[in-house]
Amino acid sequence: MRRFRKAAAVTLSACMMVSALAGCGGSTEATTAAAGGGETEAATEAATEAAGGGETEAATEAATEASSGGESKGVINLWTFTDEVPGMVDKFLEANPDFGYEVNSTIIATTDGAYQPALDQALAAGGADAPDFYCAEEAFVLKYTQGDMSSFAAPYADLGIDVDAEIAAAEIAPYTIDIGTNPDGKLVGLGYQSTGGCFIYRRSIAKDVFGTDDPKEIGAIIGAGSGNFDKFFEAAETLKGKDVAMLSGMGDLWTVIKHSADQGWLVDGKLHIDPKIDQYMDYSKTLIENGYTNDTSAWSDAWFADMKDEGAKKVFGFFGPAWLINYTLAPNCGGEKVGEGTYGDWAVCEPPVGFFWGGTWLMANKDSEKKEAVGQIIEWITLNCTEDGLQYKWANGTLNGEGGTKDVVASNTVLGISDGTLDFLGGQDMFEAFIPANSYASGKTMTQYDETINTAWQDQASQYAHGEKDKDTAIADFKTNVSDQLGIEAE
Repeated sequence: MRRFRKAAAVTLSACMMVSALAGCGGSTEATTAAAGGGETEAATEAATEAAGGGETEAATEAATEASSGGESKGVINLWTFTDEVPGMVDKFLEANPDFGYEVNSTIIATTDGAYQPALDQALAAGGADAPDFYCAEEAFVLKYTQGDMSSFAAPYADLGIDVDAEIAAAEIAPYTIDIGTNPDGKLVGLGYQSTGGCFIYRRSIAKDVFGTDDPKEIGAIIGAGSGNFDKFFEAAETLKGKDVAMLSGMGDLWTVIKHSADQGWLVDGKLHIDPKIDQYMDYSKTLIENGYTNDTSAWSDAWFADMKDEGAKKVFGFFGPAWLINYTLAPNCGGEKVGEGTYGDWAVCEPPVGFFWGGTWLMANKDSEKKEAVGQIIEWITLNCTEDGLQYKWANGTLNGEGGTKDVVASNTVLGISDGTLDFLGGQDMFEAFIPANSYASGKTMTQYDETINTAWQDQASQYAHGEKDKDTAIADFKTNVSDQLGIEAE
């Protein structure tokens, strides 16, 4: 829950998604951990404030006093980077008054790189103040599930969770499992939403240019499920004839391509450029030279302007998950109901290539003395398929009562029994598109260095696309940058 910045885009999306939990009471107790030296102040400033005022204390007291004799069973420490998961925990405490534990949430934003060093230090230090469970987002989750810090993550099976049975029952998207599985093949992390992506397009433009706004037909026009972008670029040329941009910026296509490679950035310890990744350079050049975009950057004012028809020219669509609809497109469409701005003039179809964007994974500390209790919280958030679990309530917009934000949750089982119709999408049930999208996405090629390497690659691709250097020079400079930053040499 994104995302999706060069370094801050995913964090921004996650912060936007916090609005889905407004009124949840935020965190049980928002605190800040020292990250060492000057990072403490930065972390303090970046820490997210708990939402809901007095509701937070009420939720904590209710859970604590419900235990035998009114005494708490102890304190569970949660570390995270927004108040989204703490808000979910408050809902769990309200729904389970006999749980008996207090939950102390330390929230340190990822701004200026404050979160990871602080979390790493707290995990390594251990003791009573160490995290009992903690969160990681797409940009750095591999570090904690499969990389340098993965040794701290407890297998979900050790939390009292019947992993195989519950994953099968919930029909969890495979890519989230791939990412959350450690080198020993044990599941150590899951998310609470799926961020498989679709193509989100303008209905009025589709009717004008292609004669239909039907998601199935538009999907066929852009090459949905084809595994390539041939039809996508044919459609872009057709749109150009109507002075319409296919995408807002070239980076919008990178969102799709970065997870579509057959091999990741590292092969046998060497930097590897997969042919599909290499092709992005050429796609970028095509997008810019042919005027298929407004040449914006994600999270810029110009990018947001394109969502409300205030850009250089109309933009047909954006690639993204459901959170892009709920927390980015909707707030920036220029209206709040059908007929205002571009509100209601959108629809969703399957993409040419499967992808995902963003997400937050929950992990438990293997050294925690409260693993079973932590397991109850994690299971309720990530795997519970009943109408009493977070998944169902969030998918149907009832987490805070009727009329809340509907989202694409981790469980396809839940999505299959939920109502995903949105006025913003002209009454379309978005789950019909996102359920298959979640199955197309893959996390098998990710590495813990992706955030740094992806940024370096995008930078060079942009310079090449804009004619600032030739392709060979751009690739050579990319390899040098990765070597200088990470000490990783190319094949």
